[in-house]
Amino acid sequence: MAKTKRQKEIRIAIAGVGNCASSLVQGIEYYKKNNSALGLMHPELGGYKVSDIKVVAAFDVNKDKVGKDVSKAIFDPNTINTVKIADVPYLGVKVMKAPVMDGVGEYLGTKVKVSDKNDVDVVKELKKSGVEILINYLPVGSYTASRFYADVAIKAMCAFINFIPEFIASDAGWIKKFEQAGLPIIGDDNKGQLGASILSRVLVNLFKDRGGKIERMYQLNFGGNTDFLNLLEHSRLKSKRISKTETVQSQMSERLRDDSIHIGPSDYVPWLKSRKIANIRIEGKTFGDIPIYIDLKLDVEDKSVATGVAVDAIRCAKLALNRGISGVLESPSAYFMKFPAKQYPDWQARQMLEEFIAGKRER
Repeated sequence: MAKTKRQKEIRIAIAGVGNCASSLVQGIEYYKKNNSALGLMHPELGGYKVSDIKVVAAFDVNKDKVGKDVSKAIFDPNTINTVKIADVPYLGVKVMKAPVMDGVGEYLGTKVKVSDKNDVDVVKELKKSGVEILINYLPVGSYTASRFYADVAIKAMCAFINFIPEFIASDAGWIKKFEQAGLPIIGDDNKGQLGASILSRVLVNLFKDRGGKIERMYQLNFGGNTDFLNLLEHSRLKSKRISKTETVQSQMSERLRDDSIHIGPSDYVPWLKSRKIANIRIEGKTFGDIPIYIDLKLDVEDKSVATGVAVDAIRCAKLALNRGISGVLESPSAYFMKFPAKQYPDWQARQMLEEFIAGKRER
């Protein structure tokens, strides 16, 4: 792939205008108005600031969002409850009606009424808007819809970032398709900035580094956003549980038996809104074969920590476009995602990421 001309702005499209999209759009505006580095892993990444990200297209199926400017759709009270951090001015970008496919599940369907407007030609709209990067923020369990957007990204010649637990950037077939198209892809499944998954990985590595042994563990998550509502439908939970379990198992010196580890969403509590509560328990052994027990509780604004990672992933995808790099971006995927094509310890993934940003590592 030929290198693209460097532009200061990063033109993105969003598939799925929900809590994650709301947090991202608000975050762009927040860091545009506030000269602050608080909460950012990289205030500047490869010469780009968070405020350089520009939403130029958005797709959804919800009748309460389709046809509205993104600045209004991201505050829909029926499906969005993430904490408000910024007023967003009129963007001049209307949410377009996309094909429904499997994006709306049984429980989410109680809150979402599908728009009766005609589906747009997504490929055509991506090209028309000059989109460089398409990001997947669809509801968990959107197997068919996620692959639809991966395919249209290729057809529209956009980079693709898969923030949900559908296995695309970790799939050899899809990796090859993006390589052949000369396009970068990052995924799968956002590993929150300071979330339950990274916390569990840190604890696992602490045991390993300090000579301990983990024998059993669980991580039980519950919250009040539409992700947790959607995951009440157990058929949509499978890939999420695999992703969350493997991100922890990958850090073990010896894998735990399936009946000794349980990691994943457990329930929906509406009044928590976009807060997520994670209860983590680890049982193991240390010096002298003596038992050790850890009980830990995390209480976090779920989409805020997800967006802290998203803004870096977007800027890394832009760097790849500038440099003409195609296929899966191994370093950003390993550091930002729960289920990358190849897992690494976090310290190593961080080192690889910094080398990638500096241009010392291709992927």
